[in-house]
Amino acid sequence: MKFIETLFQQLNTWGLPVLLLIVGILESMFGLYNKRNDRNEFILDLLSFAIPKVLFPPVLAYFSLKFLPVLLPAWRNMFSWVPFFWGVVIIAVADDLTQYWNHRLHHQVPFLWRFHRTHHSAPYMGVAVYFRNNLIHVLLFSQVYLVATLAYLGLGYPALFVAGMKSLIVAAAHSSIPWDKPMYRIKWLHPVAWVLERFISTPATHHAHHAVTSDDDVGYYKGNFGNMFFIWDIIFGTGLITRKYPEEYGISHYEKDEWYAQFLWPLLKSKAPDSELSAGGPMVRMDDEPAIPAAPAEEAGV
Repeated sequence: MKFIETLFQQLNTWGLPVLLLIVGILESMFGLYNKRNDRNEFILDLLSFAIPKVLFPPVLAYFSLKFLPVLLPAWRNMFSWVPFFWGVVIIAVADDLTQYWNHRLHHQVPFLWRFHRTHHSAPYMGVAVYFRNNLIHVLLFSQVYLVATLAYLGLGYPALFVAGMKSLIVAAAHSSIPWDKPMYRIKWLHPVAWVLERFISTPATHHAHHAVTSDDDVGYYKGNFGNMFFIWDIIFGTGLITRKYPEEYGISHYEKDEWYAQFLWPLLKSKAPDSELSAGGPMVRMDDEPAIPAAPAEEAGV
């Protein structure tokens, strides 16, 4: 257990960022990182990657060592008796199901969408987009607090394991490396693809969620909300499986909001007059609005 704890502690601190930095370099070297040179986007991606790594350690230390003992003084290690396997199952389901609804609400509640918009404004896909988020949103809504709470309750090992596996799966789904394509080409892998793409997020299904449009039968920013598990989209009728990749990524009519507005809204506002992040701007641009799907999405490419 000590080995597992050490492994996933490292993965959940600097291990994953270092691993994904290497993947990002490989994406660039092999021309897979479909990103144009843009200083504004580069600054936003860089800060989104680096600043949380500096701010979160002291914030989490205070949350774990000061806040939780005051809030839940009698609950420390209360669930330490739960076996590792069942702890992993319970946490994986509870954590990812709540994050599915959290993600879905961020697309359907205008105020929350303006936080989440930063993640979708990138006109490209790659591991950098995995980290690309509004800082205020990260500090207020991060799932890391849940992991810290579960560890305080005595579920540290399974919580770290789930957090590590989830990070790897979600990062792989954002990557511009199309690791799922061989499963669609090789006939004997088709059954594996059929199960995998319905169970976890893959590049094809998650790239569709980052598409500019949902009108081409490939992109589907109005659904495919699953983080680690895609099965929630299957269950709740918000999933679209095409096994194809969108032509364009981002949000329609992207105003190129300044990096500081995207990173620190609502503390700092955009100067683009029609932006949702500008002072007095629209709550939601109607051409960007990801409305609730009227009916379960049709699955294609099966």
